[in-house]
Amino acid sequence: MEPLIEAYKQGNLILFVGAGVSRSLGLPSWSELIDEIARQLGYDPDVFKSYGNNLALAEYYKIKKGSIGPLRSWMDREWHSKSIKIGDSEIHKLIVNGLFSRIYTTNFDRWLELAHDFYQKKYIKIASVSDLINIEEGTRQIIKFHGDFDEDDSIVFDESSYFERLDFETPLDIKLRSDVLCKSVLFIGYSLSDINIRFLFYKLAKIWKASGFVGTRPNSYVFSLHPNPVQEDILKQWDIKMVSSESDNPNEALLIFLKSLEG
Repeated sequence: MEPLIEAYKQGNLILFVGAGVSRSLGLPSWSELIDEIARQLGYDPDVFKSYGNNLALAEYYKIKKGSIGPLRSWMDREWHSKSIKIGDSEIHKLIVNGLFSRIYTTNFDRWLELAHDFYQKKYIKIASVSDLINIEEGTRQIIKFHGDFDEDDSIVFDESSYFERLDFETPLDIKLRSDVLCKSVLFIGYSLSDINIRFLFYKLAKIWKASGFVGTRPNSYVFSLHPNPVQEDILKQWDIKMVSSESDNPNEALLIFLKSLEG
């Protein structure tokens, strides 16, 4: 933890936020999202789920509807319920008040931005290339790596958009490559079984090796709920260290971990 805490205190730690952080607010899961896709298409949810994986089913929805517009409206409504009080989320409070110069997220929802608004912390949202001109030195950046509800076309949601993301050549990818060469990265809220985030780990490892400064680059980390020696060794080959908890409560474990960064 010592190098991680040191990077954090020096402002040299980039935070990567996954779905687990949003789930702490009670947002619908991917399974519930697929259930809604099935209902909108007139399928029994259990039968529909047998026809493909989540990305393929989302792709089918886009083909049948012509766009994700109707579903995005449901997502926006369900994922931003007025019953959610962002001020009650200690996790979001710690993120907002943390010493992170940049926060990347693969979440579509606006809760990171709303938390910053709630605590009156200035930030710049970056969801597309047009947003890059708004970057100000010293102002926190929230980079919506898989898109944003304010721009349907930016959302990485279906199979095709994920395949395009695998090219790793968009302006946001180029920005990420630049950022990670000089700062440590901390991933929170991710499942280690998620092939998409594992591909991101792999690509980042290739970026670091291609830089020619593998031995001197900052460490990077992923927070995991439980110790896992198999995953730990796999991540190690990609130069990513695992930090794990012993708690069975995901929210409690993440909260304790974020507090521990203060040293």
